[in-house]
Amino acid sequence: MNPLVLLIGGFFVLVAFRVNVGFSLILSSIIVLLVEDLPLTSVINQMYRNIDSFTLLAVPFFMFLGRILNAGSITNRLLALSNATVGHIRGGLGHVNVFVSMVFASLSGSAAADTASVGSILIPAMKKAGYSPAFAAALTAASSTLGVIIPPSIILIVYGAFGNVSIGALFLGGVVPGVTIALAMMGYTYLMALRNDYPAIPFPGLKALGRATTRGMAAMLIPVFVLGGVITGFFTPTEAAISAVLWALILTFIFYRDVPLRTLPALLAAACIDFSVPLFTVAGAGIFGWLIAYLGAAEIVVDFIRSVTTHPTGMMLLLIGFLLLVGTVLNPISAVLIFLPIIQGIGTEAQVDPVHLGVLTTIVLSVGLITPPYGICLLIAAQIAQVSLGRAMLAVLPIVGLTVAIAILSLFVPDLILAWPKFAFPNLFN
Repeated sequence: MNPLVLLIGGFFVLVAFRVNVGFSLILSSIIVLLVEDLPLTSVINQMYRNIDSFTLLAVPFFMFLGRILNAGSITNRLLALSNATVGHIRGGLGHVNVFVSMVFASLSGSAAADTASVGSILIPAMKKAGYSPAFAAALTAASSTLGVIIPPSIILIVYGAFGNVSIGALFLGGVVPGVTIALAMMGYTYLMALRNDYPAIPFPGLKALGRATTRGMAAMLIPVFVLGGVITGFFTPTEAAISAVLWALILTFIFYRDVPLRTLPALLAAACIDFSVPLFTVAGAGIFGWLIAYLGAAEIVVDFIRSVTTHPTGMMLLLIGFLLLVGTVLNPISAVLIFLPIIQGIGTEAQVDPVHLGVLTTIVLSVGLITPPYGICLLIAAQIAQVSLGRAMLAVLPIVGLTVAIAILSLFVPDLILAWPKFAFPNLFN
């Protein structure tokens, strides 16, 4: 059997039998190493090499940041700010849902954390206000994927670290398409509100808006630390994550004092556990990705696509279709780490800018968070809403269509992604 077929086929067979993704990567790789008579020491060497990255240290700090935000009152303050800002528009709670997810995305970069924290508050409130449980679950799950696109995005950090692409440029590239997707979701929510007579929340007045803004302003400094520090070069992504965590700790434990200091060790432990699974996957992807490159998978795939079409746009559309399929069975981090050589090989052949390619890949893979069988965000939201996964899936399909449409739009209009990176990092695009 062809070793490449054995490698990829063995991996998906193991995943189908619900073997942990990290173990599936390692076991399928070991089988190929034995068949090809390659040294088994390559497993340890490549696994260690893949996690020996200073940039990767940003990920556990952003996970810890998400834990801090959820433990204290910061999430509630952001909800109050969102409510005062957009709650008065028809379909108010739906707009609040999208708006707070967009803001939360700029703080923690974690889609699953957004779904669990925001969903546990807003989904019951939306149901009580007369919203369909399926729609409430679908909108919450879909809006939480903004955390994958809008910086600080953990996926963009991983892509930049392992793809040798400027993380600052990737961060800026994710802003416009992320906000565009959020506005599209709000537009869809407005149409659904008109069709189903969903209510609006009365405007609380300028005084209440000012009070909510004041209460949420300190938390909104977190993306300033992250984006400002990384773009100006004052911080590395890891140092930016640390500064964001320090500010969140100061707000939660000193200024707001809404969480006992004794809970800090438990928050740290939970963040370590949160990071352990993706870290093991990153390590497993080290040997798997090395074999993908060693066996010439990127060249094979590029040659196959070239046999179908040589037009750059056609090649990229095929890549988008491939990533949509991959995203249904793998989380975005695993998908990036495993298929990065293939993604970048196709991007190089199609002459797509690396920053453009990285953000576009991230947008497309974010869809996998709300499409089964992986669809972790949709699973969490459906469970909170107490609605069947099938009904939630039907309700989320139009939003999936909007996200894919914006991804394709960004393919045809590269400056939707590249305008800000070109302005901030002109030397990267000379």
